[in-house]
Amino acid sequence: MNRILALVERDMRKFFRSPALMMVAMVFPLIQLIVLGNAFGGKIRNARVAVVDYDRGPQSLKVRQAFDSVQANVGTFYPVYYQDERQAVEDVRDSKVEGALVIPPEFSRRVYEQNRPRIALVVDNTDNFMTAALEQKLGELVEALNQPEIEPRLVRQVALDIVELYPYVEYMKYLLPGSITLAIFVSVMIGGGIVFIDDKARGVHEGYLVTPISKLELVFGFNLAGALKAMIAGSVLTVVGSMLAGVSGAFQPGRIAWLLVLIVTTSFAFVSMMFFFMARVEDPLVPRATFGILNTLLFFPSGAIYPIQSFPWWLKAISVNNPFTYAVHGFKAVLLKEAGIAAIWPDLLFLALFTVAMTIGATFLFRRTL
Repeated sequence: MNRILALVERDMRKFFRSPALMMVAMVFPLIQLIVLGNAFGGKIRNARVAVVDYDRGPQSLKVRQAFDSVQANVGTFYPVYYQDERQAVEDVRDSKVEGALVIPPEFSRRVYEQNRPRIALVVDNTDNFMTAALEQKLGELVEALNQPEIEPRLVRQVALDIVELYPYVEYMKYLLPGSITLAIFVSVMIGGGIVFIDDKARGVHEGYLVTPISKLELVFGFNLAGALKAMIAGSVLTVVGSMLAGVSGAFQPGRIAWLLVLIVTTSFAFVSMMFFFMARVEDPLVPRATFGILNTLLFFPSGAIYPIQSFPWWLKAISVNNPFTYAVHGFKAVLLKEAGIAAIWPDLLFLALFTVAMTIGATFLFRRTL
């Protein structure tokens, strides 16, 4: 154990002498959290929708009043009134407005006659997110207009009431578990992978080989040192990210304990994986070229940004065997759902078994000779 601790002490001394290296590892996930958290997933506000009213009757007036109500309350969109449908559609093409609502002639008469009254929504479907938001809000508006002014005694229509288990989760909160996981991974890449290969290139590694330390002790010592650095990065981003995203419950004692367990388990899983990949690498350029691919291959299929259920079968296969997936799921359960061991024990079990498998594999691959 003393030999392992000597390896750890040497690596940690080197780390604390150059903290800027690890700060870089924490800055990228933090910037990603701030930028992506504010750039994606927010509710649409103040979208411009052209309104062309060819009817100008009492029922079209109700539609315009409903538009004004949306503008005054949730503010999803506000109407811009046009006289000509062709000009409104052209402005949608030119992105001067986000959509155009056309109320045809004799709309009011068709409503009173119950003769299939229709209104048209013209959208720029090159922007799927904006299109979906406008379609949803306009669908709700039309559904409200279709409700009878006097409710019948016997309600024959089935109604759906939505019950949300948790308060509204902003995209920054949704992104926080992935950012913590990414911070741990980047720290492992820099503090575990690149530093290890650079030591081999500079000949520092040769000094270990003339000592009586065994292969398993070398592998475990390197893993422990790299995991400690990753734990520091993960803990810092958990605290800073939770404050930025407004996850105040993250600092409750019970949740802190489970977060620490997840950080420790994830750190060992990632650093053992990195050492497994780098055990036979000699060229310092290889890890720098590989890490970008690993980052894409592991981070994006993990469900950190988009639900796994939407993936094709081959991407789901990657996510099932991806340690990122289980780390992100565990952090989401604790940070966003206030869950405990009942929700995260499968994640911890996978990460622990993954660590053991990668450590055994790295020990076999590691050469105790030059």
